[in-house]
Amino acid sequence: MLDHIILPDSELAPFCEGSDLASKAHALLEQQKSSWELLRNGYESLNTVETRTFDFEGFAVKLQFNPGRLTSSSAKVDPKSIRERKCFLCPANLPAKQRGIFWEDEYLILCNPYPIFPEHFTISHRDHTPQRIVDTFDTLLDMSKSLQKRYTVFYNGPKCGASAPDHLHFQAGDKHFMPIDTEYEGVVGRMGTPIIERGSIRVYSVEGYLRRFIAFESDDAAALADAFRILYRAFSEVASGGDEPMMNILSFCDSEGWRVVIFPRGKHRPSFFFAEGGRRILLSPASVDLGGVCITPLEKDFQKITRKDIIEMFEEVSLPASPFEHLRKALRRELASTQ
Repeated sequence: MLDHIILPDSELAPFCEGSDLASKAHALLEQQKSSWELLRNGYESLNTVETRTFDFEGFAVKLQFNPGRLTSSSAKVDPKSIRERKCFLCPANLPAKQRGIFWEDEYLILCNPYPIFPEHFTISHRDHTPQRIVDTFDTLLDMSKSLQKRYTVFYNGPKCGASAPDHLHFQAGDKHFMPIDTEYEGVVGRMGTPIIERGSIRVYSVEGYLRRFIAFESDDAAALADAFRILYRAFSEVASGGDEPMMNILSFCDSEGWRVVIFPRGKHRPSFFFAEGGRRILLSPASVDLGGVCITPLEKDFQKITRKDIIEMFEEVSLPASPFEHLRKALRRELASTQ
């Protein structure tokens, strides 16, 4: 059924420098650049991307002007719009030139033709199944371990950044591209509050980074999965209605284990996204933005966004202080009782 999409090893081989999954993904990207014009144009457009940097105390936020992201940033993700369009991640609806490689026989690694990263992938389930993390957190860990040589893997919740909330998918991009990858240790050291540092797992809450987050560190996948289930349950108690509490997740893996950063959300989009006239700014934050690279597809917005706008946006879309404190206390209580 998917034979026309899966790229055979013989076509990957000229571009492949290793047998690990990250090397194969890199080879897929190089092959697709040579054979798929839309993708090639998307990557060539990265050469014209402009960047501004806002410096804060001990960390930075980058603003990227990326016209190729217009469709994603302005995507309509309400139920009616989703019902009325074809799912662009279903194999039957992929562009004719798009090819991919399998991961664990269930997921397709595909090159994103509208990249943010120098190497940017969408990793979608072969079947049309809803975007949900509660049953697939283990998959996120396994995926980031398989891709650890080159990439960070991330997840956008169905109501806070996923442009295909009806089709389960993750994304991957170059390690150290997002500021949080290099700032993490310093930020946790200065702004983090230990929730538990015991046995095989360490859990921290962080405030003061403009956006609040919970961080898990461990080399034990089972311990991480247990901690995430506790967080998910506690978050569900304070979140507004919906099938899944709003969150964005970054999973970074290396030889020492995993570092999982979870951004619990209070809102999908900031007020300025819906403002009228010149006050409107087309910036819809998801995982990459929360990781420190804010994407705007319109030059006028890129030029006018201020440091104050960035601060207000993160404060507005992050989980407010009171429910975040509930989350922190629930995690401390439940994790302590399971150790």
